[in-house]
Amino acid sequence: ILEHVAPILAEHNVTLDIVEFDDYVMPNTGVEDGSLDANYFQHITYMNDFNASNGTHLVSVAEIHYEPFGLYAGKTASIDALPDGAQIAVPNDATNEARALLLLEQEGLIPLNKDAGINATILDIVDNPKNLEIVELEAAQIPSRLADVDLAVINGNYAASYGVDPASAIYYETIDLSNNQFTCLIAVRSEDAENPTYQRIAEVFCSDITQEVMDTTYKGFFQSAWEKDE
Repeated sequence: ILEHVAPILAEHNVTLDIVEFDDYVMPNTGVEDGSLDANYFQHITYMNDFNASNGTHLVSVAEIHYEPFGLYAGKTASIDALPDGAQIAVPNDATNEARALLLLEQEGLIPLNKDAGINATILDIVDNPKNLEIVELEAAQIPSRLADVDLAVINGNYAASYGVDPASAIYYETIDLSNNQFTCLIAVRSEDAENPTYQRIAEVFCSDITQEVMDTTYKGFFQSAWEKDE
């Protein structure tokens, strides 16, 4: 999406310099300290949790897309075939681990404390009939470890970037799209929220060019989050 948007931004005298990271911390600390202008990698719930935990002041200037978490087959092809003591990899950051655990609960593998919600951790697992081993890994590492575990919960962007077809997941989380808690966004410093340059960037991202990439590259797996003109 970034690469497709860059030439459009150039027409508006905005040069997009894409800097890639393999973790969820540096993109946010870089925006906060001013070494980066903006980032595009996280959902609203993660950003809010990061702000609360780290004293940062990041805000959204545009909500771009939603990508459902998927449960992917590794050494085991299906839930029904899971052996006792099977390993399931999940992201180890707070909000995405909770999201992964909720997906496992959704598919009947584990029950969670009913009050845990999007704050769930492995300590909220109230029963484990299959003696599953929940393997906590950095989200970016999980696709490369898929063959080592029985199943894995993978972020759609990391699946796609590693060459795992997002459409190959055996189950997806069920999310009410009217609730934007997992909508991926463009984040900037709070003092930059009304900056005309960032507002222009937001306009370009929330346009047909991004929709085209989602429809082609991601075959509709990514779903746009902005309101479209009728």
